Amino acid sequence: RDESRRFVTVHVLCRSEELAEGAACGFVIGDGSYRQEYILVRKAGQLYAYVNSCPHQLTPLETFPGKFLNEDGTLLVCSTHGARFRVEDGFCVSGPCQGKSLTSIEFEISGGSINVKI
Repeated sequence: RDESRRFVTVHVLCRSEELAEGAACGFVIGDGSYRQEYILVRKAGQLYAYVNSCPHQLTPLETFPGKFLNEDGTLLVCSTHGARFRVEDGFCVSGPCQGKSLTSIEFEISGGSINVKI
């Protein structure tokens, strides 16, 4: 069996219009060892997508469902230890993993749906 062959599946995260300006939303795809968690953020009309895993201890960013951004919506925040990340590139500007970055993911918009391929 050739393990180098990987099957790619397109997963719809949401419709583009469902993610409001200045909002962030979490998504879970799969389960068990195939479970992946993602964050999708819309800021200044742009969309950004990251793996929902803080580089400090690999925990999801939010403690409370859907709570990813600081109060003014300018930074993603890890609620475990307070790390703060720029929305535009996932770079940690303060906290225990300062200088590291969230893992960005590629996505596409097709027919109004925001999709990831895994």
